Amino acid sequence: MSDNLIQIASVSKTYTRGKMKIPVLSDLSINIEQGEFLALMGPSGSGKTTLLNLIGGLDSPTSGAIAIGSDRIDQMSQGRLAAWRAKNVGFVFQFYNLLPVLSAIRNVELPLLLTNLSGGERKKRALAALKVVGLEDRANHKPAELSGGQEQRVAIARALVSDPTLLVCDEPTGDLDRATADEILELLQLLNKEYGKTIVLVTHDPKAADHASRCLHLDKGQLVEAAAV
Repeated sequence: MSDNLIQIASVSKTYTRGKMKIPVLSDLSINIEQGEFLALMGPSGSGKTTLLNLIGGLDSPTSGAIAIGSDRIDQMSQGRLAAWRAKNVGFVFQFYNLLPVLSAIRNVELPLLLTNLSGGERKKRALAALKVVGLEDRANHKPAELSGGQEQRVAIARALVSDPTLLVCDEPTGDLDRATADEILELLQLLNKEYGKTIVLVTHDPKAADHASRCLHLDKGQLVEAAAV
């Protein structure tokens, strides 16, 4: 039995702008194991964010197959894919995308509004997620009352609150100073090692990639190097 959670087979992605076709990924095949912490690196325009978006179900390939567990997400309708994302994927971005008028706990609770959970159960789960990222005591603070690192921790708690199979992180430390970035990366390592979360991280930062268990390098839409970290 394969331990692969993510199987990407001969995937290509081409965008169309007017009459122009812009190839971004070309015949890419990658397997990612359950519980792996994978970093994707490469120059701007290499296709790493496009690949992350395909893995997270935010976009669909032009050709090829993407399976997450037993789900062929490349074959899903947009409605089914949205429901799959809500259940299986937590997203962490460079900019925290928190709602400024809501407290930390209410921001974390947002993904659970799509479920049938009661208000009390949503609050309980949101508080548990904040506890995991070390911000239980900031639950009632609004984003303006938090540091950048704390805001990113809230964003990570929001990504965790539905207990997703997979965390996809797009430059999550790109807006942070080195010390704060290291704290966030150590938190991601903790989530990987102690909570068994499969993590795919896009980064330009070699020091960030050092926190992963494997690093893949992309250039011009193709895999050019695979190195153990």
